[in-house]
Amino acid sequence: MRALVINCTLKPSPEPSNTEALAAVVGAELTSLGVEVDTVRAVDLDLRPGVKTDMGAGDQWPAVHEKLLAAEILVVASPTWVGRPSSIAQRVLERMDAMISETDDEGRPPGYGRVAGVVVTGNEDGAHHVISEICGGLVDIGYTIPAQAWTYWHLGPGPGPDYLDEDKGHEWAHSTGRTMARNLHHVATALAGRDWPAPAQ
Repeated sequence: MRALVINCTLKPSPEPSNTEALAAVVGAELTSLGVEVDTVRAVDLDLRPGVKTDMGAGDQWPAVHEKLLAAEILVVASPTWVGRPSSIAQRVLERMDAMISETDDEGRPPGYGRVAGVVVTGNEDGAHHVISEICGGLVDIGYTIPAQAWTYWHLGPGPGPDYLDEDKGHEWAHSTGRTMARNLHHVATALAGRDWPAPAQ
């Protein structure tokens, strides 16, 4: 079984990413369950604006799309900015929009039968809103969201230290992240090899 983690931080490599650090907790738990985990740092790629799988010369989204098709589990990880998902997370969802109109030989969109969850970091509140925004988009694309398939870390309202600079709240965020990983794995295993019905005509 494979999982893809898409880190939607605004920080290009090699700058440390708080979002990547928390997503790595989920990834490590998935790995312990025998899942092969791949991570993409979307900001490092040339992902053209648009809602097609391939936006032409230089567009690096098609390679990410191939990783999506190879993974039964997807984790979208985003920081919170102005109370919303990052602009990179929005770009990723917009590019994934093309998957709604793609189908297999049985007329099923590629998101069907796959599961997804969300990781959020930030030093201000808004995590539940970000989780709702991203989960709503993923469901629209065809993914199944298992029970409690999210984790987050923040220190409440106002500016403050980052996840990598503050240990407070890590125990809860990590245990929730491990639960998230187990729930993703459990539902992905339950769906594996089962034929999902095609949309009604």
